[in-house]
Amino acid sequence: MKRGWLRWVIVISGGLALLFIVCVGVATILFGDRDGLSMGEGVGYVEVKGVIVDGQETVTQLRALEKDDRAKAVVLRIESPGGVVGPSQEIYEQVKKLAAKKKVVVSMGAVAASGGYYIAAPATVIYANPGTITGSIGVLMKFSNVEGLMGKVGLKAFTLKSGKFKDVGSPVREMTSEERSMLEGVIDSTYAQFVRAVAQGRRLPEPKVREVADGRILSGEQALAVKLVDRLGTLQDAIAEAGRLAGIKGEPELIRPPKKKKGPPWELLVEGAASGLGKLSGSGEGLSVDYRMEGR
Repeated sequence: MKRGWLRWVIVISGGLALLFIVCVGVATILFGDRDGLSMGEGVGYVEVKGVIVDGQETVTQLRALEKDDRAKAVVLRIESPGGVVGPSQEIYEQVKKLAAKKKVVVSMGAVAASGGYYIAAPATVIYANPGTITGSIGVLMKFSNVEGLMGKVGLKAFTLKSGKFKDVGSPVREMTSEERSMLEGVIDSTYAQFVRAVAQGRRLPEPKVREVADGRILSGEQALAVKLVDRLGTLQDAIAEAGRLAGIKGEPELIRPPKKKKGPPWELLVEGAASGLGKLSGSGEGLSVDYRMEGR
């Protein structure tokens, strides 16, 4: 009697496990990245959209395509006004490493400025639309001062700190000349890194880059004239060029690296459903950072 009961428990458990596997497979097909299921050769495809705050997902995708023998070249689509310095530099370095092994073609959308241009610089070929907003080579820090406002409403602020620069940029007091000098040193250092990265990536003399590295924005057409981009064209043109560079005949198939899944496997269904609902509803987030490379 006990053996019969145990047998039914095993059968039911096995059935539930099989059902779970099938559901996960269905969720992957419905909400996952179908291009990643391709088995043939093609062109890798990665997108960078919005303000660059964290570069790890993009770096992971580029590394996956670097190791994927099916991806004979890579297209990097950029729709970004820039972002935080560190993450932009991380993506830049990975694009540089990838371009040393495979052809990397950048396609600029509506805007690929400042940090968005930074990550494009080491690519093999850069495409921009004639009206793409790009350039904006520079670095900025933003601070606000509300000391006057606080005085009007009768508020005072007190700060305890371990060093004279620990509260630099405080919004409740004026910045000292010494603090300003220190911050300008950080800006100058980061700006020099930016110029050097563009010069190396574009194979241009640094003095030539500095001529347009004053924070100005450029149209794609203007950027072509000063050699910040190579050609004018659409995303489709960039994909076709990547296929040609890779020696692929006809229209190349796009290979998207799988997106990173967080959490245990049983969360896949919930995550997939939430992703699907998010695509239908269209949601966005606001953010603010102080030390960035950002197009205007």
